[in-house]
Amino acid sequence: MEQRELTIELRTETGKNACRQLRSKDLIPGVVYGKGMEAVAITVKPKELDAAIAGEGGRNHLISLKGGGSLNGSMVIVADLLRDALRRDVQHVDLHKVNLTEKVRVEVVLNLVGTAKGVKDGGLLDFAMHAVEIECLPTQIPEHIDVDIAELTIGHSIHVSDLQLPAGVKVLADSRASIVSVLGKAREEEAAPAAV
Repeated sequence: MEQRELTIELRTETGKNACRQLRSKDLIPGVVYGKGMEAVAITVKPKELDAAIAGEGGRNHLISLKGGGSLNGSMVIVADLLRDALRRDVQHVDLHKVNLTEKVRVEVVLNLVGTAKGVKDGGLLDFAMHAVEIECLPTQIPEHIDVDIAELTIGHSIHVSDLQLPAGVKVLADSRASIVSVLGKAREEEAAPAAV
C-alpha cells in the first residue's frame, strides 16, 4: 500500500459552531485518536485530504502526518469521513493513529476479474458482497482483493472461503458468505427426435 502525506494543524476550539466556522474558511475539522493517546482536535485542507485518499485503496492508504506538534511523523489511516448528504464534500475526518507492528481492521474492496462462463451462457451476475473486513499489519493492507470469476457457471457461487488472500491478511467475514453468484436456468439442450 502506497504511503501518502497530510499536513495538519492543531485546533483548540471544538463544538458545532467552531466546526461550522472552520468549514466557512474552507478547512475540514477532524480528530486524531489511537491506542494509549487522548484524541487530538485538528484541521486539514480539503485538497490535501482528497489527494491523500485519492485512487485505489482510498481510505486505507497509510498517511504520514506533517505538522501538529507531537503528531508530526505519526502514521494514520482514515477511520471515518462524514460527508454532506447533498454536496458530498467532507464535513469531518477521523484519523486513526496506527502502530506499524500492530494489526488493524479495515474494509477492502473486492475486484471482479474476468467474465463468468455462466453470464456467457445467459445467466445474470449477482455481485452481493463488494467489500470485506480484513485484519493485517498496516503495511500489508491491499488496495483491493481480486476475485477470479472466469470459471463461475450458472447456479454456482464464490464464497469468502474461496478468496485468494495476500500473505498476512485474514478475512473477518463469515467464510460461508456468498460474494458473487450466477443466477438463471441452464440452457436445455434440444434433444434430437429419435428415429422410428
